[in-house]
Amino acid sequence: MTDNRFFNRSELIGILVLAVFLVVVLPLSLDVFRLNLVAKYLTYAFVALGLVICWGYGGILSLGQGVFFGLGGYCMAMFLKLEASSVENTKIQSTPGIPDFMDWNQITALPFFWKPFNSLTFTIAAIILVPGIFALIIGTAMFKRRVGGTYFAIITQAVAAILTILIVGQQGYTGGINGMTDLRTLKGWDIRPDHAKIVLYFFEVGLLFACIMIAQFVRHSKLGRILVAMREKEDRVRFSGYSVANFKIFAFCIAAVFAAIGGAMFALNVGFMSPSFVGIVPSIEMVIYTAVGGRLSILGAIYGTLLVNFAKTSLSETFPELWLFGLGGLFIAVVLAFPNGLAGIWGDYVQPRIDRLISSRKPKPEGWTDSSVADGAPAE
Repeated sequence: MTDNRFFNRSELIGILVLAVFLVVVLPLSLDVFRLNLVAKYLTYAFVALGLVICWGYGGILSLGQGVFFGLGGYCMAMFLKLEASSVENTKIQSTPGIPDFMDWNQITALPFFWKPFNSLTFTIAAIILVPGIFALIIGTAMFKRRVGGTYFAIITQAVAAILTILIVGQQGYTGGINGMTDLRTLKGWDIRPDHAKIVLYFFEVGLLFACIMIAQFVRHSKLGRILVAMREKEDRVRFSGYSVANFKIFAFCIAAVFAAIGGAMFALNVGFMSPSFVGIVPSIEMVIYTAVGGRLSILGAIYGTLLVNFAKTSLSETFPELWLFGLGGLFIAVVLAFPNGLAGIWGDYVQPRIDRLISSRKPKPEGWTDSSVADGAPAE
């Protein structure tokens, strides 16, 4: 019988533990610098959350999620950069009132596609719509032609490489290889001081839990069940009268929107955005976060993201030359030994022991006897 509860007991415990960990334990135990690092890690958790729906439940492996992370980040960075490029702040430039990298590249007027980003409302809408529409175009072009599996993964890699080259090549409009830096204020509110970092951290945690609820709703809805059926037996779902392509497009689009939200929060927390977060390498790293945590587990993907990024920070400080080999080895080990990641280890080995321990400590009903004693076996 299907469990229709929004959260079962173990999931509810897991989300409460995660909430206590992020809202209470980390803010009380870490300084502002380390807490801001955690905020940076959590921006990748949005991507991992989308990959659980897209890859874990829909069976669609995308190796180009950095594209959508970058689109969301650049949309937010464009708004912040325009606010930092007021006439007063740029009066030493040959053309005041435009971003510094445009002035360096001898652009004398703000491009037309930059002007709407003077509005925060438009920026927030663009963070959702631009990646969503781009994913819709890619998904329609691929899934309507039944392109999937390895071919789709390679195509998303190619898109990530193309967008990176485009951003770097159009230096006068995007900041080039250096990206958009010196992002200072949000509607006049300075985002650089310590107290601002703390506020942004808690806002990001709240946004992450909102996305968790959306992902959980999709998972428990009829749509989520169809995604799982499509992953296991795509032809059977198609023969049942469902449009497999449309469901794949939806899963891909919602993963793109989640990634874009993470990118926007990255630009706010870190204070810059560059093409180094858009390309093939960061996109593959995002898949590794999901694989380590468990591609079938919403909470597992978040824990996996935190664990891998914490290890990356710690090991890259100590062994900078060996970190990438360690990351690759970790991915291979997870795929071969624990294909369901940390969530699989918890579900297969830890949770059953906890359940047995709890059941063994429950008081036995009156008149209860062990079956072996009742059958005449000698009692110990």
